[in-house]
Amino acid sequence: MITLVLGGARSGKSAFAESLFLQGGLYIATAEILDQEMQARIDLHRNRRGACWTTLEAPFDLADALRSQDKPALVDCLTLWTSNLLLAGRDAAFEVEDVAVALQARSQDTALVSNEVGLGIVPDNALARRFRDQAGLVNQRIAAIADRVVFVAAGLPMVLKGNL
Repeated sequence: MITLVLGGARSGKSAFAESLFLQGGLYIATAEILDQEMQARIDLHRNRRGACWTTLEAPFDLADALRSQDKPALVDCLTLWTSNLLLAGRDAAFEVEDVAVALQARSQDTALVSNEVGLGIVPDNALARRFRDQAGLVNQRIAAIADRVVFVAAGLPMVLKGNL
């Protein structure tokens, strides 16, 4: 089963996604540690997870990470992955198609966390608008193949597709 978990910043989406895997699994982290604040965020996520998780860092090659191990997997998060691709000048449209193929080939449950960034104001610069647009397209593509899509707000899951 493929589950896409959407929500805003600090909405509880990562905690909800982790709760889908009581026995743990493969945690595919897309964040890169670029400063102390990001280090603190990553530490918070690591400390929340138990020893039943194996962490694989994949800031760029997400499809390869999904293909690398046949165990339940949680990807956190598509938003940072999209940002990484754009800043590195990689073809995000090609990369998300590769991820979609990898997801559909998996035999184990997979959950992907992503921010819903299209609910706010229109960004004031071209890069931010490009990011917002690409993040929306990534979310749409993954939602199209997902068995379940859940929107989390204030820690409360709302099912958009499929069922809990």
